[in-house]
Amino acid sequence: MTSLAPRARNRMAKERRILDSALKVFANQGYSGASMDAIAALAGVSKPTLYQYFGSKEQLFATLMVEQRDSMLGAFEEPDGLGLVAELWAFAWHYADTVLHPDFLSLARLTIGEAQRFPEIGRAYQAAGPERVLRGMMDYLNAKKAEGLLAFDDAELAAEDLWGLILSAPRNRALHDAACLPKRDDLHRFVTNGLRVFLKAYSTNPGHDLAQLTALAEQGPTTGTP
Repeated sequence: MTSLAPRARNRMAKERRILDSALKVFANQGYSGASMDAIAALAGVSKPTLYQYFGSKEQLFATLMVEQRDSMLGAFEEPDGLGLVAELWAFAWHYADTVLHPDFLSLARLTIGEAQRFPEIGRAYQAAGPERVLRGMMDYLNAKKAEGLLAFDDAELAAEDLWGLILSAPRNRALHDAACLPKRDDLHRFVTNGLRVFLKAYSTNPGHDLAQLTALAEQGPTTGTP
């Protein structure tokens, strides 16, 4: 594969700095309080340069949310061929690593706090992040249903069950208490149990799939940031 030209590498590195800086500023100041000046300063770029990359704060925020969505859905959109259970396992850990990242927890708290005074902020967060993830999950689950691997009547409810079973309890605790970020072994318990319940409810071959899940779980938690 041909390596990227220096100009393209520099552009990618600068965009990465901007996105990382934007996440920190949004997390610390909230969507309404975040300024493009603060993001440009933290990223070490000029404000005109920032606007060349992202034409508005709304576009920058949406790009940030879509990037995290794509990270979470990578296991679904580009499956590794290892099958349903391995793909669900990979998704569960990508999901955990994203939504339990301290900056994303801070951003979620601030967005919730601003939602009553600025409902458009809550809508923007939902549309750019959770709603897109939900649609991607539904597409994946529908595809597996078509293959005869899953059985359900309502893809939206099945997708809601999936992410609710995986992580709702530890994430809710972490949202309300920053000191309650779960350790890796605790996440392993929740991920394993959540997928076990999901497969019992929706798999067309639960014996086979639960055995695969047990084998994956015995390898221990995946590496990650929380």
